[in-house]
Amino acid sequence: MPTADDLFSASVADQLRRQAPLAARLRPRTIDDVVGQRHLVGRGGPLRALIEADRLTSVIFWGPPGTGKTSLAEVVAASTKSEFVRLSAVTSGVKDVREALSAARDRLGQHGRRTIVFIDEIHRFNTSQQDALLPAVEDGTIVLIGATTENPYFEVNAPLLSRSTLFRLESLDKTDLALLVERGVEAEGVSIDADAKAHLLSVAQGDGRQILTSLEVACALSRARRGSSAETPVTIADVEAAISSSALRYGRDDHYDVVSAFIKSVRGSSVDAALHWLARMLVAGEDPRFVARRLVILASEDIGMADPTALVVATAAAQAVDFVGMPEAQLNLAQATAHLCRSPKSNATSVAIWAAMDDVRRGDIGAVPAFLRDAHYSGAAVLGHGVGYVSPHVAGPDSPAAEPDEHLPEELRGRTYYRDPHDRG
Repeated sequence: MPTADDLFSASVADQLRRQAPLAARLRPRTIDDVVGQRHLVGRGGPLRALIEADRLTSVIFWGPPGTGKTSLAEVVAASTKSEFVRLSAVTSGVKDVREALSAARDRLGQHGRRTIVFIDEIHRFNTSQQDALLPAVEDGTIVLIGATTENPYFEVNAPLLSRSTLFRLESLDKTDLALLVERGVEAEGVSIDADAKAHLLSVAQGDGRQILTSLEVACALSRARRGSSAETPVTIADVEAAISSSALRYGRDDHYDVVSAFIKSVRGSSVDAALHWLARMLVAGEDPRFVARRLVILASEDIGMADPTALVVATAAAQAVDFVGMPEAQLNLAQATAHLCRSPKSNATSVAIWAAMDDVRRGDIGAVPAFLRDAHYSGAAVLGHGVGYVSPHVAGPDSPAAEPDEHLPEELRGRTYYRDPHDRG
């Protein structure tokens, strides 16, 4: 027969469930409840197979916010026969990790029961904290589930990463988000206008948690507005008020991906795409001086002598960033971006200097030809330095300057590094 304490605890738990945020209330309890990530948990998916067989090995869930990393861990917790231990990298220290590992060893030794340790935001663990996990992961004392929004190749120790299976979670598509909205509306006991739903889907950025949080606030605003009229649906005004301003997601991984997209769009002569990626960087608060430096590099690396003015424009934009400052400097960066996009492309100078430096590093250097050596001092002529050198500015028809090829060390005569982009036939 349940005791008074049991009944009280059950009442508290029920109350907490009813008061929990909508996203928590809709957290999946089985793998079939998971929204999105069909490549992992759909029929025949690798993660689904491991969870259903209760044979999960150490894994890292990597993906943007609101894609279901914690939800998948909770599904594992609900379905496994192993002990499931939760740690947060925000609040847990090395001491907490060691206590969890010690308990896992005792559990394995005394009861033969394995332990799954879930660490949310594992990228926040420092090197020593991650190192403390390694022996237990390596010898099988624990099965690790790490969740991170950051690129694990940058943020997770290589030995720990090499002993874990990496599962990449993708942003939710509009079909997935629409399903979440339907579940949310049903849980809240309201209806929603088609325009309001469409607007909610348009600003979610593939983030399931964000769309449910916005929906929950919109429902609260709708209730406050309609009073006793339960038939009034959630409107687009409710949704707009709930969202107010949608923060652009832009973490470290987004930084690298967006910068890469920007560079490749300029290189690919796509003005509209390059301006889009430029806008993404600027709105997210990227340092405009960083963007300007990338444009200066692009001007020489990907355009070079095909349009020498590109470097002038890019350098002027970089100077304008310092002189004018933001937000006005966005105009200078946009102009330079458009100019570089529309410029003809050539990497001839880049290829030339890279090839020349490769030769030098390999030791293909040779001696400086005698006629090119320093001849300004007394006795240089006795050594043969500078003898025979004729400046092209003073060379006459009877006294030709040296051929270009003769300016190379003798061992490298005939070597070609630079191929003029205009000489393409």
